Amino acid sequence: MRMHVMAVSTISDEDRFWGSLKQAHGRLPKGARWILAVASTDGTRAVNVIVHDSVDGVRDFFEGHAGSFATTEYFQADAANAVGLPK
Repeated sequence: MRMHVMAVSTISDEDRFWGSLKQAHGRLPKGARWILAVASTDGTRAVNVIVHDSVDGVRDFFEGHAGSFATTEYFQADAANAVGLPK
């Protein structure tokens, strides 16, 4: 089942975090789509939304690239009640 997964990060190294995610974007698992990547103005927080088969799949992918540079929590988004989230 495809789902929108939110990755909410507290960033410890902004440059390395975003640098690793830029590399990760080109290595998305087959069928995954990166919907959103946005940071707070002070660079300490980020929200990424990725469409994938599971929360665990996004966690494994995301941690493999940016895990050393942030502490991230993962949630399935309530896409049915979201505003502006592409389906």
